[in-house]
Amino acid sequence: MNIEIKLHKTDLPDDLNLGNVIAVDCEFMGLNLRRDPLCIVQISSGHSDAHIVQLDRSNYNAPNLVKILSNQNISKIFHFGRADIAHIKYYLNTDTNNVLDTKIASKLGRSYSDSHSLKALIKEFINIDISKQFQNSDFGGELSPAQLKYCANDVIYLHKIHSELNKILERENRVNLYNSCLKFLKTRVELDLAQFKEDIWSH
Repeated sequence: MNIEIKLHKTDLPDDLNLGNVIAVDCEFMGLNLRRDPLCIVQISSGHSDAHIVQLDRSNYNAPNLVKILSNQNISKIFHFGRADIAHIKYYLNTDTNNVLDTKIASKLGRSYSDSHSLKALIKEFINIDISKQFQNSDFGGELSPAQLKYCANDVIYLHKIHSELNKILERENRVNLYNSCLKFLKTRVELDLAQFKEDIWSH
């Protein structure tokens, strides 16, 4: 697959049209929300393209990106969107609306497997082995070609994966359950932002 990777400094271009269903992923300096800043937001339209936004961490001024993320009419496919959406809310000060999530869909539909990583889903549905070598690399500075390729891999397959997972959910009559989980995701993010890490339903 020939992938078109475009790096954008601080924000997406004014005239960029990515369609009504996009794939989204983020890179941070770590997983501690308040300590580890949001560095990168990558987006794909599903047509072998990856638009990688390297944010200006001095002000996080990215109005075009925010406009797309908050748009109710654009579906956003994440894989484990919980952490991404929390970072977006905290650093870009916007809600991410109309969210889909391949990890939630996988856990509900693929009960035949214990592996729900993006790497596992790409292997099963795309039959490609991707490298996760740069998962824990430094995304706070200049990005290497290998890091850009890693960022692209995290979004370019999500449309196809979500489509395949949705077929399983429909077959197993779990679409309504999936949609209910997606509705709760925003609340789960709010709990994370309020630093409720434990399961509030546990004894």
